Amino acid sequence: MTDTITTINPATGKTLDSYSYMSDDEARGVVDACHEAFLGWKALSAEQRGDAIRKVGAGLKARKDELVKLMTAEMGKLESQSAQEIDLCVGICDWTAENGPAELADDERVLPNGGKGVVHYSPIGVIYGIQPWNFPAYQVVRYSIANLMAGNGVLLKHAESVTGSAMLLQEIYDAALPKGLFGVLRISHDQSDAIIDNDKVRGVTLTGSPTAGSIVAKKAGEKLKKTVLELGSNDAYIVLEDADIDQAVQQCVLGRVYNNGETCVAAKRFIVVDAVYDRFRDAFVKAMSDVKAGDPTSDDTDLGPMAREDLRDKLADQVKDSVARGAKVLCGGEVPEGPGFFYPATVLEDVATGQPAYDDELFGPVAALIRATDADDAIRIANDSRFGLGGGIFSQNEERAIALAAEHFDTGMVFVNGFGVAQPNMPFGGVKDSGYGREHGGFGIKEFVNAKAINVMG
Repeated sequence: MTDTITTINPATGKTLDSYSYMSDDEARGVVDACHEAFLGWKALSAEQRGDAIRKVGAGLKARKDELVKLMTAEMGKLESQSAQEIDLCVGICDWTAENGPAELADDERVLPNGGKGVVHYSPIGVIYGIQPWNFPAYQVVRYSIANLMAGNGVLLKHAESVTGSAMLLQEIYDAALPKGLFGVLRISHDQSDAIIDNDKVRGVTLTGSPTAGSIVAKKAGEKLKKTVLELGSNDAYIVLEDADIDQAVQQCVLGRVYNNGETCVAAKRFIVVDAVYDRFRDAFVKAMSDVKAGDPTSDDTDLGPMAREDLRDKLADQVKDSVARGAKVLCGGEVPEGPGFFYPATVLEDVATGQPAYDDELFGPVAALIRATDADDAIRIANDSRFGLGGGIFSQNEERAIALAAEHFDTGMVFVNGFGVAQPNMPFGGVKDSGYGREHGGFGIKEFVNAKAINVMG
């Protein structure tokens, strides 16, 4: 391990900044400070905590332009989409502050013997979050705001490539919260293991790969600590015979190239029934071919660079491997020359099991196009995956689409006639290798609490 963390602008390949790793003692100090702050924070009412969370949202809004430019510089997302990310974060803060107290209110029940029962939701302590680079602000806000509302303290180990964003978030949180309650850790993977082991850390949440999730869950489980995991996916978007094809194409392109294609809950596999397959394919390939890659700070750009060179190279290898196993490139598929870590919007056809494009997550702007005979076959293909985070259905029969989503789609989230990332008032999370636990919609507030049963007998 080097002595410093270096961040790089993926659009240019040039160094942005360097940051020192914390020593083991410094990291323990952050944990200790978070625990001490928690002892006072948990004593506040939910309404008082909500007031502070509103201030976090106000701070994000006040420093939006600064954070937008930094996120784009560090991971390459379009500035317009960085701005949308901050707006979502502010919305999460406001929704949580408004609705959190009701979610945490005591639940009184009549006991079978005639006594009174009270279910009280108590915070448990310091929650450690390990977060990725693809949404530098949202990934942090998603778990931290819910846990702060619950009365817990929060630690963050952010992806090294977005360390600057982590430090700016530290400033914003510190201005609104008690000192030490939100702590950023600039640490290595080995140091991270020691944080999980620390007795003052009571829970761990991670967003990342299934491999990382398995490792972290095992380490936390050995210490009998609960985890919440969001581990990516290869989400299927189904186009049925009665879909509005123009709408489906527009939303499917958005779902594949949004955030430069680097979104866990992005549209990745496009399963189209035979009746409309050719029509959708031709329009989809034309639209993907028209996607303009370039400078993410330019208003004319549709697609920025991938976040790191190794990620771009992995995606290129997955495409080559898929083609070697029978897939056909309809557009894109070649690493462009020049600076930056760019990869073009790409469509693969003849995608089948045994290919990375079918079996794995392609974390970049590559679409896998799959033909289905009918709706039943499309659902079968969609569920033929070890992942289960999100998915989509396009049909003008809304009732039928909802029924398919509710009864047959084996994922945590389904979008009907559109592409979405997250809603503050709806649960977010997956099943199978996409992880477990839920965030947003009040569900995340109760993931790391002690649902305490108080029984008043007779």
